[in-house]
Amino acid sequence: MRKVPRRRAPLIEVRHSPIHGYGVFAARRIRKGTTVIEYLGERVSHAEADARYEDKDPNDNHTFLFTVDSKTVIDAGVNGNEARYINHRCDPNCESTTINKRIFIEAIRTVQPGEELAYDYQIQRDDDDAPNVDEIYACRCGAASCRGSMLEPAKRPRKPEKRAGKSEKPRSKEAARSRKAVRDEKTSRGTGSERGRNAARPENTARGRSTRPHTKAPGRSQRRGR
Repeated sequence: MRKVPRRRAPLIEVRHSPIHGYGVFAARRIRKGTTVIEYLGERVSHAEADARYEDKDPNDNHTFLFTVDSKTVIDAGVNGNEARYINHRCDPNCESTTINKRIFIEAIRTVQPGEELAYDYQIQRDDDDAPNVDEIYACRCGAASCRGSMLEPAKRPRKPEKRAGKSEKPRSKEAARSRKAVRDEKTSRGTGSERGRNAARPENTARGRSTRPHTKAPGRSQRRGR
């Protein structure tokens, strides 16, 4: 008599979460690199997604919208699955990935049975955000590294470029010797020419902070709200 193969226990389960509402928990051990679940729901345009929730209380951050690209949003409130209950954490054990315009949740470390699954939403900031937007999207994950918000980290003001000058220290001993040689040459010639000093000047040590693109890097997707 042929043996009937045993069905494996479900990988995840949904239950109440100490972070927020319902959450998704590992029902058995999930190895690093495992694709846990696809984020499913109705695929709509950004205009349709905005229209569906335009009457929503601006202080309510609860939606199941997930941006796929500049044209498409997944609304997991319609025909969605368990993936819509995965909460945010600032020190996540999962991440969202995009493959052929489909969103998947993958484990970035081994998750033990009973542990809640979470990924960093990094909700995009917009120029017309309310002044209290960080309060609206406050994070309650309780992680030691918690940044207090489900939004992407606020961009720091760009620092102005530093120009090399008399007060700037050379970056190396070779540059220091070069500048000293120029000063000695100027002294011996009795001239105030700037040619030698400019030629020996080291490159700028700071060129300004590189700005982060408005959208996330390819291969990553963005949760619009909870």
